[in-house]
Amino acid sequence: MVLEGFHHVAIICSDYQKSKAFYTEILGLRVIAETYRAERQSYKLDLELPNGHQIELFSFPTPPQRVSNPEARGLRHLAFVVESVAASADYLQGLGVDVEPIRIDELTGKPFTFFQDPDGLPLELYQK
Repeated sequence: MVLEGFHHVAIICSDYQKSKAFYTEILGLRVIAETYRAERQSYKLDLELPNGHQIELFSFPTPPQRVSNPEARGLRHLAFVVESVAASADYLQGLGVDVEPIRIDELTGKPFTFFQDPDGLPLELYQK
């Protein structure tokens, strides 16, 4: 078996419309498909990054909260590659998104920073 990469990452949100706007209007992801599953009272929004990787955004009536801070076991964060961390951080801040100060990865020498989606999921910008 050879793993060739990620196909998608699934995210469950608490406010579907707010998260949909964040991922499409602020982060600029393209909507592939939007489906409402009545039996689950759940939306599934398929989003695509320019490289073809996907995010599946789900809503459910009462999802439990996930522990994310401090360093809890499990998925820590999602990291997106960008041409310029500084320019991307400025763009997000211009739209009212709080962005942490830019840091330098001591192992690669590349800039990176973190911000959060509407549910507090940590998202990282990492320079190409």
